[in-house]
Amino acid sequence: MKSKPNIILHIPHSSTAIPFKDGFIADENELRNELKLLSDWFTDELFDLPYPKVIAPFSRLFCDVERFPDDESEIMSQFGMGMCYTSLDNGKLMRNVSPELRNRIKSEYYDPHHKRLEDLTDEMLASYGTTLIIDCHSFEDLPNNRYLVKEIPRPDFCIVTIDYHTPEIKTKNIREYLINNGFSVEMNKPYSETLIPMKYYKKDKNIHGIMIEVNRKLYMTKILNEVCRNKEFLKIKSIIKDVVIELNKI
Repeated sequence: MKSKPNIILHIPHSSTAIPFKDGFIADENELRNELKLLSDWFTDELFDLPYPKVIAPFSRLFCDVERFPDDESEIMSQFGMGMCYTSLDNGKLMRNVSPELRNRIKSEYYDPHHKRLEDLTDEMLASYGTTLIIDCHSFEDLPNNRYLVKEIPRPDFCIVTIDYHTPEIKTKNIREYLINNGFSVEMNKPYSETLIPMKYYKKDKNIHGIMIEVNRKLYMTKILNEVCRNKEFLKIKSIIKDVVIELNKI
């Protein structure tokens, strides 16, 4: 088997692309505002590191690959944020999703994305005997209306683990690194769980998972209501690089 690196970077929410607008009833201004609110801006750049990546090329407003495909299993579906989002953050209807439309989005977008992640995990496991999937995200400093955890202040970084798949030493080392560099860190708060391909979910301890959530206040700002990288962007990118390198050492 090959030596390290054995990391996969999963970047599901960086895109703002909506492949087609069947079912959408929100106007363009409402959609732009929702994209600004919910997109994990610039995470494809922050986590642009020399490891294999699976990046969703479409917005979470169109299809959220981090959700369970059936609404009965997905807690966020009650807020219109299941696999196919139907509501804006203010509660207004954003899109009507017929069973036919849902099936199309699942078969043409959701399933192929998960197949890419599963296939890459298979390859990494065959090559290295183990792999770490890092789920790469960002979040707003102030909670949106539909967030399940609305406590403030929110941390600079949220590190998310998952029972069975996250070795404790991995979280301990990167938490200490971030705190030693002056950042506030919470474990599994305000977010919980991280994505593991269902083929391996709680079945194979050689598949490790961790989610890194970065507070957007650290690296971006809004100018004339447009999102922009701030002067700390490259510093935060360097911090993330060091965190991932640290994870790869363990």
